[in-house]
Amino acid sequence: MSESRTSADGGMETSYGFREVPDGQKQGLVNQVFHKVAKRYDIMNDVMSMGMHRVWKDAMISALNPRKEAGYKVLDVAGGTGDIAFRIVEASGRQAHATVLDINGSMLGVGAERAEKKKLSANLTFVEANAEELPFEAGSFDAYTIAFGIRNVPRIDAALSEAYRVLKRGGRLLVLEFSEVDMPLLDKVYDAWSFNAIPQFGKAITGDAEPYQYLVESIRKFPNQENFAAMIRQAGFSRVTFTNYTGGIAALHSGWKL
Repeated sequence: MSESRTSADGGMETSYGFREVPDGQKQGLVNQVFHKVAKRYDIMNDVMSMGMHRVWKDAMISALNPRKEAGYKVLDVAGGTGDIAFRIVEASGRQAHATVLDINGSMLGVGAERAEKKKLSANLTFVEANAEELPFEAGSFDAYTIAFGIRNVPRIDAALSEAYRVLKRGGRLLVLEFSEVDMPLLDKVYDAWSFNAIPQFGKAITGDAEPYQYLVESIRKFPNQENFAAMIRQAGFSRVTFTNYTGGIAALHSGWKL
C-alpha cells in the first residue's frame, strides 16, 4: 500500500489511513473512530501533538481575530467537542455566534455538555450534518473554521466548495491541520513518535490502538501544504496562504471569498 501523500487532484475519498477501502465506506469507518474516542478526544489531541494543539489553536483564533460585535457568525466544522468554537466566542467578548457542525453525534454530545458548564450555550448552536452537504443557505457565515477535521472528510473538494458557498462575500476560511514536516531531523523524530508511541498511548488511554493508528496514517496521506493550498484555490478562494507551526507538524491555511 502506498504511503505517499495524496495530490491536489484528490485521493482521500477511498483512503482509510494506508488502507484503500471501497468508495462510500470511509465515512462509516471514520465515524466509528470518533464514537470510540469522543470522551477522550482532547486527551487524544494532547497525545498526538505533544500538547502543542492548544498553542496552534490559540494561534488560529488570533489569525481569525473575530469581531467583537453581535451578528458575527462563524461555522466551525468537525468541531464537535467545541474546542475552537469556545475560543472564538471568548475572543469576541462573547458577542459572536458559533455554529458547531459535526457528523458525529457522540462528539456533539461532549461539546454540548462542555458548553453548559462554560455557560456559553446562548452563543452556540450544535448541528449534526455532513461537511460535504451543509444544511445552510449560501452567504450565511462570516467565517468557516475547521481544525484537525478536514483530512477525515472523504471528499475534501466537496467540503471546500460547500465552505465557499456558505460564506458571505468577504468571508474567511481557516483550516488547521497536521501537515508535512519540513525540518530534516524533526521529521524522523516525529515519525518515530507517531508510529511507535501514539498507538500505544491510545491503547493505554482508551483500550484500543486502532483509532490512533488510523489517525496517524491519515496525517501521512493528507496533501502537503502546497497541494492543499491548490485545492483551496480550486474551490474558488482568493489570497490563499499557509503558515507552518512547529516545523510543519501542523499548518494553518487561510483563504478569502472575495
